Amino acid sequence: MTISLALGSLESLMLVAVRIVAFLVIAPPFAHRGIPATVKVMLAMGLALAINPRVEAGAASSTAAYMGDLLLQVVIGLALGFLVFLVFAAVQSAGSFIDLTGGFSLAQGFDPMSQVNGAQFARLYQLTAIVLLFVSDGYQLVIGGLVRTFDALPIGESIDLSLVADAATTGLTGMFLATIQIAGPLVVVLFLADVGLGLLTRVAPALNAFALGFPLKILLTLSLSSLTFLALPRIIEALTGTAVETMLGVIP
Repeated sequence: MTISLALGSLESLMLVAVRIVAFLVIAPPFAHRGIPATVKVMLAMGLALAINPRVEAGAASSTAAYMGDLLLQVVIGLALGFLVFLVFAAVQSAGSFIDLTGGFSLAQGFDPMSQVNGAQFARLYQLTAIVLLFVSDGYQLVIGGLVRTFDALPIGESIDLSLVADAATTGLTGMFLATIQIAGPLVVVLFLADVGLGLLTRVAPALNAFALGFPLKILLTLSLSSLTFLALPRIIEALTGTAVETMLGVIP
């Protein structure tokens, strides 16, 4: 029994798989260390097999040209994954902002799963965002956006880095704005609590503002954080749409 494979089809399969692997390495929720690398590679190869019939790419003229195409696909995958990561980083940033204003940042530690330093709310918000992406099928929208990039940006064409830079700048601004929108109400309450403790100390100097401040702010944070936590499903839904639009927006 003889099985023949077209060289152009095999090369295009590898190019598609390289772009997908580079994307999955950095884009949430697949970038989480809790997902084994074997699963990411299997997912990338499965998607590449499904996408490859839609890709029109002939055999490379030389080994150097093919290696250049592979490097180009790595750059495209990393750029698209970074834009998606930048959008969803707003959730973890909001948790870090709450930790900072609520006093929980004093108990931060290294998280080996995400490879970042964070306190309780930063980890909680990040893990909740990942769970919501899988439960609500938001990850399918992210993968669908990645698949559509092969139609808008076929194999062999380069991405416009100026568009990526503009999208990254806009995404960074949007990340800070989303962080304030998520954590803003609770941060305002904690700020007013600090102001109230300051005024109380001026009225009664014998009171220790630090001794009263930490328990009060922790109580307020734990009591009111449920309001922002309940809004996370709608926030993740909106961020998923924004991530797909940002990813497709860098492709002319």
